[in-house]
Amino acid sequence: MDDREAQEAGRASEEARHAVPSYAPQPAEEFRQDLMVRYLQAMTSSSATAATAEPDTGHVAASTPAPAAARATTPADLQVRHVMRRAVTAVTADTPFLDIARMLARRRIGAAPVVDDSQRVIGVIAESDLLARAASLASSGERPGPFAKLLGRRQPAAESGGTAATLMSAPALTVHPWTPVVDAARTAARSRVRQIFVTDPRGGLVGVVSRNDLLHALVRDDAAIREEVVGHVLRDELGLPPGSVDVRVLNGTVTLTGRLDSELVPRLTEAVAGIADVVEVVDRLTVV
Repeated sequence: MDDREAQEAGRASEEARHAVPSYAPQPAEEFRQDLMVRYLQAMTSSSATAATAEPDTGHVAASTPAPAAARATTPADLQVRHVMRRAVTAVTADTPFLDIARMLARRRIGAAPVVDDSQRVIGVIAESDLLARAASLASSGERPGPFAKLLGRRQPAAESGGTAATLMSAPALTVHPWTPVVDAARTAARSRVRQIFVTDPRGGLVGVVSRNDLLHALVRDDAAIREEVVGHVLRDELGLPPGSVDVRVLNGTVTLTGRLDSELVPRLTEAVAGIADVVEVVDRLTVV
């Protein structure tokens, strides 16, 4: 290689070092990606149950409410009532456009349920509904001033963009407290909504559940996975004493380190791989 080629190779190497990050991907981003993989695994594992579910009609149906004392032991047992939030800010049908916009901005939420005098959910109004109306006002020349100015003073509903009744989407997509979390997650995914409002049998508002609530409910954290490996697999199934195997879990990947009898190694790795939410098993066991 002559001097010119050497210089070009050096420049190419330098450019490559600048183009490729010298650090590993952000842990938060890796975790979000891995969480989605584990979420899809949880959804897949429940497909047999979903095959016998009732057809979707806009509401996620359940045959009968589960007893209040029922306790969820697996993702399939989880119900919306286990993960929903009961504090919900609702608006009435006659709430003006500007008041809704202020409320959503102040509370940093993407949507609000619209309720009648009996607190029954009759629709949902989202940021997208408000933005569409604001764009319409701006293009038609009806806007009485900059949007920031609109948010700063009260005006008649007819001049400020209408009311919740004229802007909302209806009927609202809702679930019941006893709806399985898996079913609610499917509904949220199909409908591409960020949150679903929870109603009682008469349609009364009782809570709200977000996509993140559903996602985290279906995917156990690393501590819960480790607890099952140590307590259920090692102690109960294999009868091994505590500390005989070092168990570490990171984003669903279980790493096993220690010295075991050759017959126990495959039993242990197979049992751990079968645990819900385990993404991978790293076998660093030494056979004795």
